[in-house]
Amino acid sequence: MTHTDNPHGPHDPRDTVQPGAGAGPVRHLPGHIAAALAGSGGATDSAGQPWAGRSLSGDDAKIHNFEDDAGTADAGYLAALADLAAGTGDEAAVVAALATARVFVPILAQLAEEGEAAAGAHGDQLHSDKQADMALVTLKAPDGRTAMPVFTSAASLTAWHPEARPVAVYAARAALSAVAEGAELLVLDPGSSLTFVVRRPAVWALAQQQTWTPSYADPDLAAALGEGAVSFPAVRRVEIHPGGGVATATADGTRLPGGGAGPELRVVLYLEDGLDAAGVQSIVAGLNNAWARNEIFAERVDSIEVKLQRAAP
Repeated sequence: MTHTDNPHGPHDPRDTVQPGAGAGPVRHLPGHIAAALAGSGGATDSAGQPWAGRSLSGDDAKIHNFEDDAGTADAGYLAALADLAAGTGDEAAVVAALATARVFVPILAQLAEEGEAAAGAHGDQLHSDKQADMALVTLKAPDGRTAMPVFTSAASLTAWHPEARPVAVYAARAALSAVAEGAELLVLDPGSSLTFVVRRPAVWALAQQQTWTPSYADPDLAAALGEGAVSFPAVRRVEIHPGGGVATATADGTRLPGGGAGPELRVVLYLEDGLDAAGVQSIVAGLNNAWARNEIFAERVDSIEVKLQRAAP
């Protein structure tokens, strides 16, 4: 966590601290997620069928095994997005709708072993695909983290990558696969009119099939942050709010209060007057270390921004 230069005095209200994505040190997977991964059969799909040896033709070309599924987006998810846009819902409700939604994960064939074919007309040695494996697709987010693209409809996946095979799974299974691949973000419908990002704590909640509470609305987290500040008398009060990275925008410029990549948590520190820059820096560094050691903070916070304010006299 680094402190910005402050041209307005030692702790001006405009003074902010903006860490990079991810809060604290490397997080170990909770035991329940690790156990689920251990029993999930990474070499198989959600139906327990092995990826190895599959082709992209004939009966294997079916896009999914969900009976009577037209491949359209889940109605509950679309309704939750509409409520978010209308201001009558929140991003926690969108993630909750995903918990029971079918999504499509893109799978691409990649050459695992190359074989030799007959010589060409001019004696050139031709090569053929001796064996092809199926691979999950992952992306690099702008902050360098690994993200997994997931699509709510077969059409949106095909528009994004015509050669990718859509494999239907419940979103909870897609989240578990994301954890297995080391992806911290689920990116829903990249390249479409609305791309919704599910951040790491929500990905973990989906994988565990548990309810997710955003960090900026989490009373237990607020209490933990306040307890961490007790050792710093100059910190008079700690508040949490949605961060600047919570919102996302549709293709037409409409802003939605959710679905952004982060930072999703804004921590406001109200400090006593009279601190110099070194004192402010010491407090921020000390708090960052204290929070990083807190289990609630490590599991429930994806990325943060810290804003400093003068406490009222």
